[in-house]
Amino acid sequence: MLSYFIFLAGLILLVGGADLFVRGSAGLARLMRISSLIIGLTIVAFGTSAPELTVSLRASLAGQSGLSIGNIVGSNIFNVLFILGISALVSPLFVTNQLIRLDVPVMIGVSVLLLLFSLNYIIGRFESVILFCGFLFYTGFLIAKSRKEKQKTDESDKPGKTSPPVLVFFIFAGFVLLVYGSQLLVNSAVEIAASLGVSGQVIGLTIVAAGTSLPETATSVVATLKGNRDIAIGNIIGSNIFNILCIISLSGFVNPKGLSISAPALSFDIPIMLFAAILCFPVFVSGHTIDRAEGGIFLFTYLAYTVYLVVASLNGFAVTIFHYYIIIPVIIISILSLLFFIKRKRI
Repeated sequence: MLSYFIFLAGLILLVGGADLFVRGSAGLARLMRISSLIIGLTIVAFGTSAPELTVSLRASLAGQSGLSIGNIVGSNIFNVLFILGISALVSPLFVTNQLIRLDVPVMIGVSVLLLLFSLNYIIGRFESVILFCGFLFYTGFLIAKSRKEKQKTDESDKPGKTSPPVLVFFIFAGFVLLVYGSQLLVNSAVEIAASLGVSGQVIGLTIVAAGTSLPETATSVVATLKGNRDIAIGNIIGSNIFNILCIISLSGFVNPKGLSISAPALSFDIPIMLFAAILCFPVFVSGHTIDRAEGGIFLFTYLAYTVYLVVASLNGFAVTIFHYYIIIPVIIISILSLLFFIKRKRI
């Protein structure tokens, strides 16, 4: 029972630390006159992915590759299907041209790259270096692009009243809380998994992934309610790119043996992550919006995926039945439904 309280305490520290980290980072970004879209794709996205970074790094150093890779893959699936789904249900989301022409294709591309690197069931230091170089190139490109754009100063773009020293303190305090919270979360998650007879990968794909994605959830939903819908979507797309290019690369590099990829992750979870990324493109292109119906389909697909993970942990005949008669029809129905709504938006 103590493990569950420690797990909850770790989540609280992660969320609180992420909030301070994002507030400090976003405040400094505004002082530097970086555009709101770039803030969403970089500062906010990287800040809200800080829990995934600390959890995956600690899991990798502890030799828990399943928890490390499961956290990232699960978070990316959660970000697209659950958070975008919830945000679209709150209010239809507007999609900018940059997201369609650059950022979504990049998210799809890095997801494909992760799948290819996983084919030998390990992500070693060579693959990690390639991924991290991609992260540096993408981030550098966004910063260079933001500097070329003509900044339009309005009331919302003006720096806040918080002084730079206070913002730096927010960043430092947030990072400390993230590190300590991740330690509590990883240790308790491993103990819970062992007591329940569930693999660390399943825990990483579900509880830890959802827990570490709470900052993204709060940020996107609040941004949607406030009308900052480009930040809501940019936060998700940027977080997914950051998770693969930066977090997986660092997690694979710090572990001398690399990140081991399990057969279930390679055959099911990573393809589902890629499926979710690809699903974004036709939805985003059609009408440059994500309406409530599409958001509902995203959310329904995620719930079906989560139920499958729970059933799969039973390792019985029910898994085969559920796989062929539930999860595959759900995916087919989701695709057909999205195609219907996309076609309707174009009429």
